[in-house]
Amino acid sequence: MSAVLIVNSGSSSFKYQLIDMRTEQMLATGLVERIGDSSGHAVHTVPADAAGSPDATTERDLPIPDHTAGFRVMLDAFAENGPSLEQHPLLAVGHRVVHGGKRFFEPTLITDLVKINIEELAGLAPLHNPANLQGIEAAQEAFGDVPHVAVFDTAFHQTLSPASYSYAIDAKVAQKYRVRKYGFHGTSHKFVSEQAAAFVDRPLAELNQIVLHLGNGASASAIAGGRSVETSMGLTPLEGLVMGTRSGDLDPAVLVYLHRRAGMSVDEIDALLNRKSGLLGMSGANDMRDVLSRSAEGDENAILAFDVYIHRLKGYVGNYMAQLGRVDVIAFTAGVGENAAPVRAAALAGLEAFGIRISDERNTAKSRDARRISSDDSDVTVLVIPTNEELEIARQTMSIV
Repeated sequence: MSAVLIVNSGSSSFKYQLIDMRTEQMLATGLVERIGDSSGHAVHTVPADAAGSPDATTERDLPIPDHTAGFRVMLDAFAENGPSLEQHPLLAVGHRVVHGGKRFFEPTLITDLVKINIEELAGLAPLHNPANLQGIEAAQEAFGDVPHVAVFDTAFHQTLSPASYSYAIDAKVAQKYRVRKYGFHGTSHKFVSEQAAAFVDRPLAELNQIVLHLGNGASASAIAGGRSVETSMGLTPLEGLVMGTRSGDLDPAVLVYLHRRAGMSVDEIDALLNRKSGLLGMSGANDMRDVLSRSAEGDENAILAFDVYIHRLKGYVGNYMAQLGRVDVIAFTAGVGENAAPVRAAALAGLEAFGIRISDERNTAKSRDARRISSDDSDVTVLVIPTNEELEIARQTMSIV
């Protein structure tokens, strides 16, 4: 047995990947969505093989009342379209879990007690942990005879110092309600920093890195010798950079002001900051491609949204340069980081005095591979590294199985 199934479960959907850990080759990937709606949707893809056959994708629309039914749909897709789970029997199932609090700092074999802890931590990630738990329980029902492992988004950032993770509020309140910075996107930051070290052919322990995970959700991290020493997301994934629909950093008095002045409830403010802010709130579009397109057409709201996005991003780069003292590598990753050359160029423009120089030709060249975009005379190596959180979860799952 060498196959690991990776599950990333949301409240009304889950993504999955089957990976052969002998070669780390993806054998299949899929998405089951609109769970609980009158008509669910399932996509299953078997990638092209060495013989040259193209990707084979099948799609189905059918009622999917809950996650357990969704896993049956997934099993049907494997049985009908391959690869056969009999020919690739599972060694384990690895699960992405967003919030592990202070309790979980490494991949963890899932037991009943672990599930209780994940549920208790739902107060810190109400949009994520309950959904992650739904996926775990459905997967255990489908695959009851193999170990299940939880890999936590917050785990990589457990190396933050108290000076980094502490908020300057009443210490008793902070301790009682577990108010501190936890950080997220940990699997991505860990994977990308290790890939960057391999790319520049230097030991991870020698490198100071800044990793910029820029997708619809966005976070930055400062990594010294493979250990996270600072990160932009905090108690929740709302803090930090401007994101697709999230505000990022905000004067906390804004919340009080909106409640008192506008009469907004806690739930309304929560929805505003998490779902109606960021690029969407400022420009009407949460996709960076649309923001860039509208900016090129002279849309003032889109131009301002882009400028605010870059201003915040550049500020974090400068902050982390100061925290690290020396930076060897800056790596861009995730949907925006890997594909939006104008974002990469603008984020590091004007930093030549700090040894950061971007090659326009390299930055604008189209590629899906890991690549260097800094010029030959740049003291800091700037890279684009495609992230692979599923493979990282699989590797961490294997580490304890």
